[in-house]
Amino acid sequence: MILQSFKGVRMRSRVTQALIVLLIVGMLSFSSLASNNGPPGTNDQGDSTVEYGCTCHNSGSPSNQAVVMITGIPVMYEMGSSYDFTITVADSLTLSGGDGNTKAGFLFSSNSVGQFSWSDDEDIRNADGNPDDISNSDADADGIWVVTWSAPSSDVGSVHFYLAGNSVDSSGAADAGDYWNLLSFSITAPGTISEDESGAVLSTRTISVGDYDSLFVIEESASEIEAARQKAISERVFSQGNLFYWFSLALLIVGAVVQREIFDRKYGENPEYLSSELAYPQGLRRGLVAILSFYFGVKWLSEGNVSDFSVGMTLFVSGWAFYGVYRTVLSTTIDPEVKDIL
Repeated sequence: MILQSFKGVRMRSRVTQALIVLLIVGMLSFSSLASNNGPPGTNDQGDSTVEYGCTCHNSGSPSNQAVVMITGIPVMYEMGSSYDFTITVADSLTLSGGDGNTKAGFLFSSNSVGQFSWSDDEDIRNADGNPDDISNSDADADGIWVVTWSAPSSDVGSVHFYLAGNSVDSSGAADAGDYWNLLSFSITAPGTISEDESGAVLSTRTISVGDYDSLFVIEESASEIEAARQKAISERVFSQGNLFYWFSLALLIVGAVVQREIFDRKYGENPEYLSSELAYPQGLRRGLVAILSFYFGVKWLSEGNVSDFSVGMTLFVSGWAFYGVYRTVLSTTIDPEVKDIL
């Protein structure tokens, strides 16, 4: 009886120890999982993530492979004005056409100056720990978000912004396959730059950090180059084949008309007699079509912004209408027969 009680105590002790070990492992692994709902406000060291970065991704080190970019930044803000910022976070390898990370997240802060807003279709939320900052609400596939920053209604001096972005893989864990980077910038206070000093005050800036080649020297991959070459070949074949078809058809029609005129003169055949009451309206209609078609054909040809097919078709219609005028005039010169008078 005592032995059985001792064994029961040992069993419960082992179960308790196993549960404690599983709890510790779970707590450790929980911190290593990537957060799909955006970066936390502070990292594992207790520092601000948006200023000092994330310590759980890429062994805690920033990487130039993570391209973080923001556009629409004014040089100087106007009190009470709103500005649209476009945030882009991506893997430089993916940007250059390679096989890289395709999901991204961000954390953006204005040091609680001004207010952020966004449309309902953007995956954005207020950041954890600081509702004045914003973050992504879910891992985004294209890594592009549009936010609106409303400047304060009074002059508070220069406003400092911080932006953290991470490009993650699909493993679901915060491992070495995830990359992050930081950038910071300032918007100067109203009145610090006059429009007379620099026209740049009226424009906006693009601020970015990351691999230089991926930002400014994006090279196409071999597959993209080959796809572009094949597309160019197919377009050239289609264009040349289309041009040859319509050109051949036009030559056949012109040849048939010329042959008819030759046979009419050789065998003395004439068109049907047409009275002046019918000839005048018909000639005017055909003449008007001929003149308008010729005008637009020459106009489009000189401008060069209309396709060759459209220009050629318009000129062909013009020539065909002029030939119709000629046949109408010729029909009025024929002596009427008895059937024509009756």
